[in-house]
Amino acid sequence: MNAVTRLVLTLMVCPQALVAQGFLEQFSYEGLGFSGIGLEFGGVLSDRLTREMTGAVRIDYGRIAPNVRVLFGVSYFEGQFNETEIREFALGIQRVVDPGRSSLIDIGTITWSDIEADLDLQYVLDTGGRVTNYFGIGFAAHVRNGTGTIIDDTFVEDALDTIDAGLNLSWTTAVELVPAIHFTVDLRGGLTSELRTATARAGLMYRVTGGG
Repeated sequence: MNAVTRLVLTLMVCPQALVAQGFLEQFSYEGLGFSGIGLEFGGVLSDRLTREMTGAVRIDYGRIAPNVRVLFGVSYFEGQFNETEIREFALGIQRVVDPGRSSLIDIGTITWSDIEADLDLQYVLDTGGRVTNYFGIGFAAHVRNGTGTIIDDTFVEDALDTIDAGLNLSWTTAVELVPAIHFTVDLRGGLTSELRTATARAGLMYRVTGGG
């Protein structure tokens, strides 16, 4: 049986396997390596906290496939629980410690801080000019800490000190100012079991020449 016959039989018997093999062959560790580092600043909205400022550090670690780059990031923000959340907390505490009280317990303000470490895989939409767009999906780990004058050293603070996993969707636009410096805009949505966020940040990224 010659090579052509074997190829025809393979295509007839298992075309899906060949397609999958061809797809997987695009991925390689050879393109990975430090390609750039950037700083971003902006704002974050969430379903439970007040609007706040946020900052992030991003590291571009090269391409794992011709059009897929690996991006690591660490970000931080802290915000106060909004009025609805504070009322729910106060009602919950009141039901435990003083259910017969006629007026709502004043628990003051509660602040929640969030340190996020994430790994994104971003598809590169390279137009060949100075502007490059990236669409990505990522996985994140969140370390959160709750503080407040009334709740410090209580079970409420313990309940707010959590570690949570999350998913991210992102859209990033990078504009080449000079070969080594890019202006970046990052729009990002985050989902965890405890918090949903929408973030917009802008910043500068230093890129290694030839990085992708």
